[in-house]
Amino acid sequence: MENVAIVFVLQVLRISVPYILASVGASFSERSGVINLALEGLILTGAFGAAVGQHLTGSAWAGLGVAMVFGIILALVHAFVTITLRANQIVSGIAINILAMGATRFGLSLMFGSAMNSARIAGMEVPSVLVDPLFLLAVLSVVLGQVVMFRTPFGLRLRAAGESARTVETTGVNVRRLRYAGVLVSGALAAMGGAFLVYQQHSFTDNMSAGRGYIALAAMIIGKWTPVGAGVASLLFASTESLEMWVQTGWLPSQLVQALPYVITLVVLAGFVGRATPPAEVGVPYDREESA
Repeated sequence: MENVAIVFVLQVLRISVPYILASVGASFSERSGVINLALEGLILTGAFGAAVGQHLTGSAWAGLGVAMVFGIILALVHAFVTITLRANQIVSGIAINILAMGATRFGLSLMFGSAMNSARIAGMEVPSVLVDPLFLLAVLSVVLGQVVMFRTPFGLRLRAAGESARTVETTGVNVRRLRYAGVLVSGALAAMGGAFLVYQQHSFTDNMSAGRGYIALAAMIIGKWTPVGAGVASLLFASTESLEMWVQTGWLPSQLVQALPYVITLVVLAGFVGRATPPAEVGVPYDREESA
């Protein structure tokens, strides 16, 4: 029984890594005032970048670097559209997700001659998730993210940009730069989550993000837009997903078991969203000229 419990905990930790990285990143984006519905596409793009990077170089670390570059580039597109062009942030996020699905599918055909999966890659050969560098980076992102957001001048300004952009601008701080920074941090961290995913599965498969970006967004909301809260909520969702794998019994319909993580997501959101207060100006484009 003790061994079963250990296996379950390790499985939860492994499943939680993409959720933690993406949700912590999203907290930076949304605290700055930009809704990041593009997490799904950022995870997917990061996973593809990691597969391509390791396939071409043979190095998992090089793959991680490529993943982060891809994630930052895609996040930069979202930032430009929503911050510079002041387009609707939700529409932009959905468009980015669609773009990522199409681009990675095209990339698969171009790089690997298949629209479904890449060649096998080694990933990061580690004996346990507890010593996996990406798991350790996920833990670090929670701790460091909390410190940066609530204990540094940058974090104070970032949070202020999502609460009252005009007030921040009057102090001489560039709101657009802060918001760009928040979105790019989100892109880098979500892409790292995608890299972990592809290294665990040892190949990239079409649409392998499989809704993880949306669950990470829910984790951030339940975590009240804080890195620590997002990390804890990510563990909750990872637990439900792990439970789904363990509850493969005949007395429950398989469709109900597969839907378990999403049902719990809806129940938890219904219980917590009303109590969680988002940044006052999240989703509100800032026009420096209009506010002058």
